Amino acid sequence: MDLLNRRSMTCAAIASGILAAGLLWRFAPLHLPPFLFKYGGSVLWAAMVYWIVAALLPRLRPRAVGVLAGLIAAMVELTRLYHAPALDAFRSTLAGRLILGKFFFVRNIAAYWLAAFVCAYVDRNRSQI
Repeated sequence: MDLLNRRSMTCAAIASGILAAGLLWRFAPLHLPPFLFKYGGSVLWAAMVYWIVAALLPRLRPRAVGVLAGLIAAMVELTRLYHAPALDAFRSTLAGRLILGKFFFVRNIAAYWLAAFVCAYVDRNRSQI
C-alpha cells in the first residue's frame, strides 16, 4: 500500500472514530454541562469534517485541509439561515439534524475553526505524538 492510500485509510479511520464519539456525545446519557454538550458536539463534527477532507484529498497539506474543513463547516452552518420546505423537512429528520443542524449559531463557526486548526496541528505533528 502506498503512502497516499495509507494516509487516506488512516484519516478515514480517524473520521469514523470521531463519528462514533460524536454520536455518543449526542445520545448517551453523559450528563455533560450544557456548554460542553453544545460546543463539544460542534468541535467533534468539525474534526470529523477535517479527517474526511484529509482522507479524500491526501495530497493536501494539513493547513490547507484545515482551511477547507473550516470553510465547509462554516458554509454548512450558514445554510441554516436558508429555509425551504424540502430542506426544512430534511432538517427535521435525525439525519438532517446530525448533518445540517437546525439552528444557526455564530459561535459554532468559532468552534468549527478551532477544531479544524487543532486537527491540522495534530495531523502535521502526528508522527511525533
